[in-house]
Amino acid sequence: MSLRILITNNTLAARAGTELYVRDIAMALLNRGHSPVAYSSLLGEVAQELRTATVPVIDRLDALAVPPDLIHGHHHLETMTALLHFPDVLAISFCHGWLPWEEMPPKFPRILRYVAVDETCRDRLVLEHAIPEERVRLLLNFVDLKRFKSRMPLPVTAKRALVFSNYASEDNILPTIRAACAQTNVGVDSTGIGSKNATSRPEDLLSDYDLVFAKGKAALEALAVGTAVILCDAAGVGPLVTTENMESLRKLNFGIRALRSPMEPGILSQQIAYYNAVDAAQVSAWIRHTAGMECALDDLVSLYEEVVAEYRQLPAPDPAAELRAASTYLRHWVWNLTAQHEARIQHEHLKIDYQRQRQELDLAKEQHRELREKYESLEDRHRQLGSEQQQQSQKYSELEERYKAEQCLQSGRYRQLQERFESQKYALDGLRDQYTELQAERQRLQSDLTDVFSSSTLRLRNQLVELPLVGTWLKSLARFAAWRVG
Repeated sequence: MSLRILITNNTLAARAGTELYVRDIAMALLNRGHSPVAYSSLLGEVAQELRTATVPVIDRLDALAVPPDLIHGHHHLETMTALLHFPDVLAISFCHGWLPWEEMPPKFPRILRYVAVDETCRDRLVLEHAIPEERVRLLLNFVDLKRFKSRMPLPVTAKRALVFSNYASEDNILPTIRAACAQTNVGVDSTGIGSKNATSRPEDLLSDYDLVFAKGKAALEALAVGTAVILCDAAGVGPLVTTENMESLRKLNFGIRALRSPMEPGILSQQIAYYNAVDAAQVSAWIRHTAGMECALDDLVSLYEEVVAEYRQLPAPDPAAELRAASTYLRHWVWNLTAQHEARIQHEHLKIDYQRQRQELDLAKEQHRELREKYESLEDRHRQLGSEQQQQSQKYSELEERYKAEQCLQSGRYRQLQERFESQKYALDGLRDQYTELQAERQRLQSDLTDVFSSSTLRLRNQLVELPLVGTWLKSLARFAAWRVG
């Protein structure tokens, strides 16, 4: 039987969790001959992708000329809006998360089933919102095996890792994951809205990596490709998915209940150490056997047909009961929306304050960077001066040794010269004494010569001198005598 199905979602803009869930099931239902219509008050990239695939997309319910056969409801505001707009149409309400306020189940007579995508969401429905267990159905998440094909066998040792998350950013978990991968010599990249590196075709990216950090449907898709997966997100760290824990983790949608450990490099490094290529291949084979989209769609369409058949057997809706249910719903959300409005105002103030502090932090980081550069420059200069000081100290030591050696040598020379000086002085004193004696002798001889020349003999001498030959001989003798005396 062909069904006209209205699928609601709070947005069809960014490529995120329930938006992509709507896209996948809407396209698959269309391929099976059904007539899906996607509704949201906020349209965008995913809405355009759906329209490209010829799936009708609306942001006003009065755009539908004919009512749907059933409402596939995501998020309570959009689900209740559709139920009140189409008074005779039944609904199925889906819960995709433990924490988001949008995932709280609305209570209304025409909601015949509540669907949880994992055991954690089922506990939220039954144990926190009193939804009867017999009206709750567990339909685990799925992966499109035609898009996410198996990769080549993993290497023995992981070399490349990918953080596959819309929530991971430099402000939360990316630095910690990067530190853990550095400790284990694994290169790491990231993709997602938070890291400002989102991709529209993750199936083309995953096969390039050996290890993936992810949770939820992202983890499921990575496992289907054949990578090893460590459950990880802003909420914390989970285990490496192995053949021992895959069944229990699958029932938790590889989600928040599995993220039990704090985000610390040591814990991540320990999980990285458990990497096993053979075991990862076995996990991937099991995922591809049990989590394919076609089997999940069979279950979903069976549920559609079940509730449509059941609704035909029920009495006509009671308008008064529906109005009371709508009133109760509005009463609850009037208070919540008022509180949320006040919270949004506070959030805007906090956002402004955050932006201011962010700017101050960026300025402080820039100043820190400049100071760091100056510090490193001064440190380099300090090391250079230290090296120069060592060189100068070495030169000083060498010069000091040379000075001491030269001083020792000069001291020896000084003593030698002093000894020579004393010896020369002693010899000089002796020569002086001799000179004095010779002077006295000379004076005496001069006196004697004076006496000789002043005698009568002198006259004879002078006469002899006047003789030619004798005079010359006597003059020579006189000069010789004077030379000897001098």
